Amino acid sequence: MDQATSIIFFLAAVLITGGILFAIISFSRHAPKGLKQDYYRSQWLSIESQLKREEPHSYTVCILNADKLLDKALRERGVKGETMGERMKSYQDKWSNAQTVWTAHKIRNKLAHETDVSMNYDQARRALAAFRQGLKDVGAL
Repeated sequence: MDQATSIIFFLAAVLITGGILFAIISFSRHAPKGLKQDYYRSQWLSIESQLKREEPHSYTVCILNADKLLDKALRERGVKGETMGERMKSYQDKWSNAQTVWTAHKIRNKLAHETDVSMNYDQARRALAAFRQGLKDVGAL
């Protein structure tokens, strides 16, 4: 093999290697980010432990915190949207049960924005179950 052929093969190898590296870097930037499941698991256990049947104010606190945790997971996952509602819409096709997650989020909105919202323990448990499934769907739990 002469020197010119060796140079051509060397340059081709450099270009191919560079192209492969460029592709790897490009795809890794757009790939969904992994979530720290240990963090989300401990936060979730904390939320669940705060729910007390005999303390109705705990229903509101737990639902608000569960909603915030799901929103944090969506943002960290890189789901597009300015608001949680927009992020939930962007993730619409990936929910195992979109209706229950949306219902739980609407309950959160009522609790946050309306006065005299009444809720019982079972309703709070159902909302938390929906948020838990949403966190599983996102890969946080």
